[in-house]
Amino acid sequence: MSETIKVDIWSDVQCPWCYIGKRKFEAGVAASGTKVEVEYHSFELAPDTPVDFAGSPVDYLSERKGIPVPQVLEMLERVTGIAESVGLHYDYDSVHQTNTVKAHELLHYAKAHGVQLEMKEALLKAYFVDGGHVGRIEDLADLAATVGLDKADVVRSLTSNEHLAAVKADVAQAAEYGINGVPFFVIDGKYGISGAQDPSTFAQALRQVQGEKADSATTTATEETHA
Repeated sequence: MSETIKVDIWSDVQCPWCYIGKRKFEAGVAASGTKVEVEYHSFELAPDTPVDFAGSPVDYLSERKGIPVPQVLEMLERVTGIAESVGLHYDYDSVHQTNTVKAHELLHYAKAHGVQLEMKEALLKAYFVDGGHVGRIEDLADLAATVGLDKADVVRSLTSNEHLAAVKADVAQAAEYGINGVPFFVIDGKYGISGAQDPSTFAQALRQVQGEKADSATTTATEETHA
């Protein structure tokens, strides 16, 4: 029986490459034949963004990041095309640019209730595909209810900043690891993969770790036999 491989993923809900990377990672897992346990960690790409930013992603990138509008449009067209190639239908005309700290708090809440992976998928889909707002507590609570979480308790948790310290701890750990962009995948606590790589890259890394674990188990068993 092969061991389960732990994969820690740093990601932001408003990161287009994180959703693409999620799909490519999932394909890599399927191709590798390994069993994985995934845990998502918080990374804030734009912590200074207001919850109710008055503008579109194009406005944000051009005004806040100083990128010329034609270049922004070209970037968004490119990433939308890549998203389509992995079955994701980004709708940038409907995206609500916002602050994602509460979405990250919700992911920690969801982890505590055993549905972090479902919550992550719901948040990414809401932001990039469905035109949902992932910055406001009421909207997040409505979304949380779709994965079986208690809406009133989610409002309580997010209002009280119950998981804010955990979000900040994730961000600090990312800095400690030297992570300055997402998605970032840490496999078995020792191998880092940056960006939305091809599924084959993830599959190869997972098979390598699985092989190392098998070799280690064989060595241990041999040592015990001769003890």
